[in-house]
Amino acid sequence: MWAAGFLLLFFGLLSAGTPIFLVLGMCAAVLYFVSGEPLIGVAQVIIDHLNSSTLMALPLFVMAAAFMRHGGVAKALVNVAIAWLGGIRGSLGLVTVVACTLFAAICGSSVATALAMGTILLPAMIERGYPRSFALGVIGASGTIGIVIPPSLALILYGIVAEQSVPRLFLAGILPGLLQAVAFFGWVWYDAKRRNFPKEDWLPMAERLRVTWYALPALSVPVVVLVGIYGGLVTVTEAAAVSAVVALLISLFFYRGFHWTRTLWVIADALRSAGTIMLIVASALAFGHWMTSSGIPAKLVDFVLTHHFSTWEFLLTINVLLLVLGCFLEVVATLLLVLPILAPALIPLGVDPVHFAIIFTHNMEIGLIHPPVGLNLFVLSTISNAPVGEVIRGILPFLILLLIVLGIITYVPILTLWLPNAVYGH
Repeated sequence: MWAAGFLLLFFGLLSAGTPIFLVLGMCAAVLYFVSGEPLIGVAQVIIDHLNSSTLMALPLFVMAAAFMRHGGVAKALVNVAIAWLGGIRGSLGLVTVVACTLFAAICGSSVATALAMGTILLPAMIERGYPRSFALGVIGASGTIGIVIPPSLALILYGIVAEQSVPRLFLAGILPGLLQAVAFFGWVWYDAKRRNFPKEDWLPMAERLRVTWYALPALSVPVVVLVGIYGGLVTVTEAAAVSAVVALLISLFFYRGFHWTRTLWVIADALRSAGTIMLIVASALAFGHWMTSSGIPAKLVDFVLTHHFSTWEFLLTINVLLLVLGCFLEVVATLLLVLPILAPALIPLGVDPVHFAIIFTHNMEIGLIHPPVGLNLFVLSTISNAPVGEVIRGILPFLILLLIVLGIITYVPILTLWLPNAVYGH
């Protein structure tokens, strides 16, 4: 009975438009009250988890993304993609996939990627005669690559909650992220030929090299981060700090996307976004602490083992669950709500936690473009003044591709595990 009441309260608050950190906090408070669980120690648990050097990477990567979004980096990446893809049917659609992949490798946020690329590419595609629904679809879908290609904010949180190596998780996301980009690239190329979309001008080699040279500072950010981490020079948190500093310097002194007097405004914008995430994390930690102390994760493990679920059945069931939750919750909330329950069941069922991280993250990607509350849908609807229904129509082919890629990621674990195992061993 209390479970039904809890679900009614949870979805009722969501339907009323209550901020997710308040939903989680109020539900946690009700659960502690109803179950009689003592509140002693909850605050200390939250503080202990928030006082994490790895978690500090999250606001720093958010800050780096803000510098690059406002600083002209996105424009440089778009230009270099146009330079090398000119002359191909549907060039701007292909440019969108490539530019989103490059920007994702810098900022780690899907919404930031969709916002930055949508602001630049959407007007350009509409001006060149692309259907608006197609333009919205390819931008919204390609933006989801931002939470699986490293550095990924979602994978950082997963590593903290599931106590997994963040560098290992970053490596695990590279090949699945590239598979997704290739699938989108192939569909856009096919659709462009079928519907006779326009081509961009072919540029001579000298001009291509000039544009590429100009984009090198932007492309240096992911190189600095990945070489620093995997070269053993810096930790993930230190790499995040370096990426923020490098992004600020190239935005101010190379691309000059904003004047130095606006630096504090950009920092404040980034801190507001990071603060929102931290509030959700804190309230979810209280909820997760109740879950752990209530014994629900252990009961879930016992249930799964008693009923002899095979690994593929367990993964299929979890995918369906996560896809449903992704219809109502955003990425951070889903991860912090569900992962503490599922994590103890992974090892007994023979599921590698690193492999599961990419399965989980890819489900969250689908949630970002899945109605009714996919954040990328509303971001693109806002910047284009298009109805959400039009955005959804454009996103549907990519949603099908994402589901196919999810199946491959789920049941072909070598795609996820080969790179981290090659670097770190089994």
